[in-house]
Amino acid sequence: MRGWCRADAHAHPADGARLAGASRHPPMKLAILTDLHANREAIEAVLEHAAAQGVGEYALLGDFVGYGADPGWTVDLARELVAAGAIAVLGNHDAATVTGPRPDMRPEPRLVIEWTRAQLDEAQLAFLAGLPLVQTRDRLLFVHANAWDPEGWGYILDRSEAVRSLQATRAHVTFCGHMHEPRLYHLSHTGKSGDFVPTPGVAIPLLPQRKWLAVPGSTGQPRDGDPAACYAVFDTRDGTLTYWRVPYDHETAGAKIRAAGLPPALAERLAYGV
Repeated sequence: MRGWCRADAHAHPADGARLAGASRHPPMKLAILTDLHANREAIEAVLEHAAAQGVGEYALLGDFVGYGADPGWTVDLARELVAAGAIAVLGNHDAATVTGPRPDMRPEPRLVIEWTRAQLDEAQLAFLAGLPLVQTRDRLLFVHANAWDPEGWGYILDRSEAVRSLQATRAHVTFCGHMHEPRLYHLSHTGKSGDFVPTPGVAIPLLPQRKWLAVPGSTGQPRDGDPAACYAVFDTRDGTLTYWRVPYDHETAGAKIRAAGLPPALAERLAYGV
């Protein structure tokens, strides 16, 4: 895979304080994965599916760890993909694992973060700590939560937050995670906005007259009532974006969560996509 992670000297300052860019020679098909959450079974199923789609590059939108039973494996995979040229940005669970849980954090995520941190070695923690909040390539922006305040971890809960994010950047397409449900937002030059839930497997032309914000949904922990793993493929040749759902062995993933002594609810929710 070809690398495209060089600094972009012409990046807009509003696109994040910790900003990294990329070269202007993108792949034909780019797979976007986010919120992997240490779910090896889901990640492996998505990577196999992506390879069958002819994907040549990957963008990883953060939250590599948290909830799942395979944080070390997931971080090592991300390191390998980044070394081969993939985009990767920091997620809030990654940041919390590096720094330790906040005092106001609820008991369940606190337990998971403490357990996850204990599973990672110094090199794996250093990789997470070194991830940028935002990356750009040409007119594409990659961020975990939003473009208006990447380090604040604010959620895009509806169209108003999506518009706020779109107005904070000059990017034609913003790819973000954090929300575990797939959705696509758009904003016209006249200020008219819209959003919808994409149909899996249907290519959507991202028209140049609009700005777009794409939320692929979570690879490792979908929460829209469908347990199948989420990801999306952006075809740079024709500017189309295709959302995908990939069934995987969530029973094994759940059994590993229970065996690790993590909260059983984290295993149960995988079966129902909640």
